Amino acid sequence: MTVLGIIGLVLSFFIGALIGVAVAPGNPIVWVGIGLGLALFYLLASVKVVFEYERGIVFRVGKFASLAEPGLNLLLPIVETLQKVSTRIQVADVPPQEIISRDNVPININAVAYYKVEDPIKAILDVENFRAATFQIAQTTLRSVVGQHEMDQVLIHRDQLNATLQEIIDKETDAWGIKVNLVEIKDVELPQNLKRAMAKQAEAERERRARIILATGELEASEKLALAGKKMTDDPGALQIRMIQAMQEISVEKNSTILFPYPFEIGNIFKKLFDGKST
Repeated sequence: MTVLGIIGLVLSFFIGALIGVAVAPGNPIVWVGIGLGLALFYLLASVKVVFEYERGIVFRVGKFASLAEPGLNLLLPIVETLQKVSTRIQVADVPPQEIISRDNVPININAVAYYKVEDPIKAILDVENFRAATFQIAQTTLRSVVGQHEMDQVLIHRDQLNATLQEIIDKETDAWGIKVNLVEIKDVELPQNLKRAMAKQAEAERERRARIILATGELEASEKLALAGKKMTDDPGALQIRMIQAMQEISVEKNSTILFPYPFEIGNIFKKLFDGKST
């Protein structure tokens, strides 16, 4: 509530009282009534409400006078005016725009910037429209920063790009009393032919990995089989136990024909007999 506002309220009452004296010289009630009426009219015309999330810039005859805090503010009509500024976090939505990356790939990118007014006086006096100015700075900075990186860097290191954008935009808008809290790249759209090429590349990479895994499994299996064959060759008893296990597995399957393995011990006996006769 400014001093001029209070003075104006008092003056309006006395002016109303003087009008009452001129209209009804002998009736004090009329004086007071007209004075109160004119003071009430002045009060309704001069009271301005500033909400908690706002700040008001008071101009007196076009010049900056003071900063109006939240609550009731009494101004002098015609002489003083109030311009409100929101101090809440605001959003600057940067629409999709085509940007050429450093490796000459056209990319459509959109982003969003979150900012707030920290110094209402600067935001009103130092820039004509701080919202439009912040939007333009965000748009041009996005184009400049993305153009300095290759496509793979834009896709993989998005967090670093966000931090770089926030730092640059905040530095540019600091002179206007604007604090940029966060900048996020929302969507990166690639050309259709590039998407198909990347899909083929990803498919080829998955097939390569599958073949490597399959070959590795075959190698390990062959090594284990070779080791098992050597073990069974060195120990015939192990081979017989494996045959018995195989017969048990076959019998579980309810097969109509079962092949019995030939005992190697009998073969060894015949081999020794024939070897003895030949000598």
